[in-house]
Amino acid sequence: MSTGHHEASWRLPESNSFAGTDVAHFQRLAQTAERGKLDSIFFADSPVLHGNVAQRPYGSLEPTVLLAAIAAVTERIGLIATASTTYNEPYNLARRFASVDHISGGRTGWNVVTTAGDAAARNFSLAGQPAHSQRYERAAEFLDVAKKLWDSWEDDAVVADKDAGVWADSSRVHPVNHQGRHFQVEGGLDVPRSVQGHPVIVQAGSSENGKDFAARYAEAVFTAHQTLAAAQDFYADLKRRTTAAGRDPQSIKILPGIVPVIAATEAEALRLERELDELILPEHAVRQLANLLRVPPESLKLEAQLPVDLPPEDEIEGAKSRYTLVVNLARNEQLTVRQLIGRLGGGRGHRTFAGTPDQVADAIQHWFQSGAADGFNIMPPVLPSGLDIFVDQVVPILQDRGLFRREYTGRTLREHFGLAVPANSFERVPQPA
Repeated sequence: MSTGHHEASWRLPESNSFAGTDVAHFQRLAQTAERGKLDSIFFADSPVLHGNVAQRPYGSLEPTVLLAAIAAVTERIGLIATASTTYNEPYNLARRFASVDHISGGRTGWNVVTTAGDAAARNFSLAGQPAHSQRYERAAEFLDVAKKLWDSWEDDAVVADKDAGVWADSSRVHPVNHQGRHFQVEGGLDVPRSVQGHPVIVQAGSSENGKDFAARYAEAVFTAHQTLAAAQDFYADLKRRTTAAGRDPQSIKILPGIVPVIAATEAEALRLERELDELILPEHAVRQLANLLRVPPESLKLEAQLPVDLPPEDEIEGAKSRYTLVVNLARNEQLTVRQLIGRLGGGRGHRTFAGTPDQVADAIQHWFQSGAADGFNIMPPVLPSGLDIFVDQVVPILQDRGLFRREYTGRTLREHFGLAVPANSFERVPQPA
């Protein structure tokens, strides 16, 4: 998020209102994250102009293009971008991510999304979004095709034999010849396989369809939880589903988001959080909340709790899990709409935590050691200052506790996450002598 994850971060005097299209801003953020030895940076994306441009800066560079620019000024940090399986084609997207993987030396990940909302559909000649189940069905076939394309070059296909005049062994470059319900793709890809095999597959859906999809395909899952118990339940459930899908549960990393508001004292951190919340314009936030809940904005009264007659989750065709999280948060804590939009302003449903560097480290350690997370997506409320303070003051505490690396031990994103290079589906099995 260009100026930070808090809805009102751009209104602070120090914020750069044009950061969203400033490549140097993102390059500096990536270099800060790399200085902190973080695994990766992670860009959200959607092929639609959401909401009202009066609300906050909306300039958003296409993330794979941005990652290529960041790769040029970094050496180790992983580079994850979001792209939709509903509004792309497998060949083009597999090629884009393979290209960035080569440019970066094997540091790329793809956050696979199915993209909710009719507004996005209308940008692609559709009257409305496909049904939730249909989007996941297409996504599954999309991933199958993309993985075949990434595998279409065996690892030793390029021989570069100048004396013989042979650049590549054509018998080790394969057409994929995919004929499916949604896609017909001949292949192979016009980009050889990368050093990490293929980009790390990241996923963020937490609906039933989303969890089944993650168990089958995902290598890292970005998720949102407000309580330790909810995070533990999700963690255990997804690890079980991964095992049932025939995969090692250690091959999928679960990464809840946390929005840390950090200051020298807890009182100062809470004051900073209040200052940010007070900059939220209620009229914008109410419209955004109403869109998520699929209710008219006028039905949401600032000083009242949510209406009792909200639609059930099974009637929601997009962002099902986020819908349920927000409704449960409001109901369980009996929040008014004004209080709810304040809670959502910092992280749109992700856990917000205000405290000292030690308290933030304690919170991270507790969830990690309690079976709620393999790691975390750190979502600073304000950028760049929130990332600076996390890297300079929280990371050293985690390092001193033996919970985080002091130096990178690998160069690829798979190595950072502790993931194996995937086997190539076209690789020839050696025959016994």
